[in-house]
Amino acid sequence: MTHRHFLIHKPFGYLSQFVCELKKKKLLGELHDFPTGTMAIGRLDEHSEGLLLLTTDGRVSEAIRSKGVEKEYYAQVDGLITDEAITQLQQGVEIGLRDVKYHTAPCTAFRLETPPGFAPRTRKIRDDRHGPTSWVSITLTEGKFRQIRKMTAAVGFPTLRLVRVRIGDIHLHDLPPGSVQEVASFVLPEREEVSS
Repeated sequence: MTHRHFLIHKPFGYLSQFVCELKKKKLLGELHDFPTGTMAIGRLDEHSEGLLLLTTDGRVSEAIRSKGVEKEYYAQVDGLITDEAITQLQQGVEIGLRDVKYHTAPCTAFRLETPPGFAPRTRKIRDDRHGPTSWVSITLTEGKFRQIRKMTAAVGFPTLRLVRVRIGDIHLHDLPPGSVQEVASFVLPEREEVSS
């Protein structure tokens, strides 16, 4: 059997799945005619955007999820993020996961000096009269539930918009929101190629 692999720029407001019991939810199958058995590798929540990998090969999905592959996100935060907050993010912060506290692993984080040139979101973030915003890049190898949002809130700068721009060596680049690109394989760190 020949498996197929896809990159998608998941837009705001879509679930990272193909089936949902809740009515009026936007699903990935509305964006493209994917083959039967296509699954998302990892997830982005409904309000997050950006790079999502899909495959028909469960072995590929497991290989990528189990290797601690880097995932880079650009977060637009409320306020002008400080050097102190960046340092806290880099060192790890305490966040809540259900009923327990969790200390995030050290990560790469830095302020983006110029805003990334993303297309405007389908739902407006907010008006300028509510104060300034800034952008930060955060790269993780872990992936707890809503982790980036909880991390920026923990250092006093809640996330207003979140876009995943990279998974391992695979970049979002200028793929427009809602677009799908089929690829022959996914390349992992150490140049390990994962294909069917």
